[in-house]
Amino acid sequence: QVQLVESGGGLVQPGGSLRLSCAASGRTFSSYAMGWFRQAPGKEREFVASISSTSITTSYANSVKGRFTISRDNAKNTMYLQMNSLKPEDTAVYYCNRMVGRMSWGQGTQVTVSS
Repeated sequence: QVQLVESGGGLVQPGGSLRLSCAASGRTFSSYAMGWFRQAPGKEREFVASISSTSITTSYANSVKGRFTISRDNAKNTMYLQMNSLKPEDTAVYYCNRMVGRMSWGQGTQVTVSS
């Protein structure tokens, strides 16, 4: 069974940085466009960023454009999200998943931006 495991979250001050990782099991990771999503308390899960299977195309939510960078290493079955200039409104649980043909959601990784 293919699984997704997010890691790298934590508590950071406003203006700080974090790098999230998404490790996928199975042999099909490199065939799919992948994305990062987040869910803040009391809100619905929302799209953050996506990357095509070959990393040629990336897309970002307006709220994170210019601050977050998505990347992937297909040889390691891993995707990353570099988050800079973090704001309190970035506080959420962050999840990764396929953009099409969603898998079961992982446990996510908590990001808290607070002074």
